[in-house]
Amino acid sequence: SRRVQLLMATIAPPIDDDAIVAPATYSDPDAYDRLFARLRAEDPVHWTEPADYRPFWSVTRFADIQEVERNAAQFLNAPRMMLRPVSVEEQVRKLTGGSALMLRDIVHMDGRDHMAHRKLTQAWFMPGRLKALEEDLRALARHFVGQMIERGGACEFVDDVAVWFPLRVIMRILGVPAEDEARMLVLTRDIFGPDDPDIRKGPKPDLATTIKGFTDYFAELTEARRRDPSDDIATLLSTAEVDGEPIGTLELMSYYIIIATAGHDTTSSTIAGGLLALLQNPAEMERLRSDPAILAAGGVDEMVRWVTPVKHFFRTAAQDYDLCGKTIRAGDHLMMCYPSANRDADAFPDPFRFDLSRPPNRHLGFGYGPHLCLGQHLAKMETRIFFEELLARVDAIELAGDPAWVASNFVSGLKRLPIAYKAR
Repeated sequence: SRRVQLLMATIAPPIDDDAIVAPATYSDPDAYDRLFARLRAEDPVHWTEPADYRPFWSVTRFADIQEVERNAAQFLNAPRMMLRPVSVEEQVRKLTGGSALMLRDIVHMDGRDHMAHRKLTQAWFMPGRLKALEEDLRALARHFVGQMIERGGACEFVDDVAVWFPLRVIMRILGVPAEDEARMLVLTRDIFGPDDPDIRKGPKPDLATTIKGFTDYFAELTEARRRDPSDDIATLLSTAEVDGEPIGTLELMSYYIIIATAGHDTTSSTIAGGLLALLQNPAEMERLRSDPAILAAGGVDEMVRWVTPVKHFFRTAAQDYDLCGKTIRAGDHLMMCYPSANRDADAFPDPFRFDLSRPPNRHLGFGYGPHLCLGQHLAKMETRIFFEELLARVDAIELAGDPAWVASNFVSGLKRLPIAYKAR
């Protein structure tokens, strides 16, 4: 009854704004789902004032996030892209002389500037170009599945397998040699997982030091490609022009970094999380073994929806706007909560069921609108090929311990997935 609802509203604890930003929330999928299900039901556009962060609106429903992403002129990517404590924001401004951004890649850009820079590499990631790479990717997948088999029937799937296949793929496309891949992985984890003690073994990395590690490396690679061009993205970027002028140094280094980090970490999270979902849903595993074509028909998209490696991005309102009955003021920041949107029952019937043939599957795992993920076709192709090769050669996969997730509120997935298996 209405009276009971009012009574419950008076005794229910307030929504925990600190939990919305806490890295630990994102390491516990059940806790995350409970918190954000409540937000979707009670306050889907929620004014959020966590300790140590500037306030913002948490946008948690599928349709509302689509509305924000669709209106790119109204909701800007710059100047706030992600959650950072006030202390880190102050450090960035001190290092940059007042700017809120240490990088300026296509994720940070808006409007014509965004499109001009995006077009530099867009052709590399379109299905036509990628089709020519399929056999190379399949050979790499066979290689890493073969290494897994050689381990003798058990492995820690994340660190032994899942991180290395997408890393090798994107580094080959970018132009980074295999001997430098481990260095790229460490720097990526310093950006995406610095709060997790299992990922960060030593002191928490300084953001400026991490970015300098990337820029020092890619400055050398740029000079090498200018002297000796190759068929890779590093060669393209090293000579890139926008509006008839060479691409700026900040934009160039930022472009390298976004490809070198997001180009593999999100895919490895999808592969590991997708395998866990199959192990926890054995009927779906059997369906996939009997009909691998499910992967291309939508199975990979269900894995992306299920895992949603990118937990959020921010937008900033350019002018006042009404969203879901809330007045968003010019200058207000909005956090797009993608895993929440991908569990929205208004968009996905039975959203907590893992269903490889879910129709339709217009998830937000790759974003939406003008900033739809540049590498989405590559990510889906890699995931499909990997599972095709894995299930063709490996039988009876099972959990051999408890899985664990990275404590990170930005980009994250499993950090541990112990498995046992038998090769065919």
